[in-house]
Amino acid sequence: MNYQISTDSGARLRIDKWLWAARFFKTRSLASDAVEKGRVRIGGANVKPSKDVRVGDLVEIEIEHVLWQVNVLGICEVRGPAPIAQTLYAETDTGREKRVAENERRKTYREPAAALQGRPTKRDRRIIDKLSGSD
Repeated sequence: MNYQISTDSGARLRIDKWLWAARFFKTRSLASDAVEKGRVRIGGANVKPSKDVRVGDLVEIEIEHVLWQVNVLGICEVRGPAPIAQTLYAETDTGREKRVAENERRKTYREPAAALQGRPTKRDRRIIDKLSGSD
């Protein structure tokens, strides 16, 4: 298959399609949802899925509470293999440092509420009430 990567500064592509092609998200609909929820910013500003991304733009992507800061190096219309997708962007040094620090923090500290799903049971509610001092 022909994976044409454009590094021309005039080249542009929808942000949701670029995120999918760069393999940040598995499907275009997941990429579009993340953009709509404000988890993707171009130049620090929230955007819509139809916003065009250009070579040289700074894109911030929040995936599972981890922030990626990447510079767009190329535009590709189709989703290719991971080695080709990694040539579409370069992570900033400050972004990499923050991401690695956050991953280290996550290894040593687990969020207590992460294991909880749904509403508390009666037993959970009694324990919560006992700990908070409200009866």
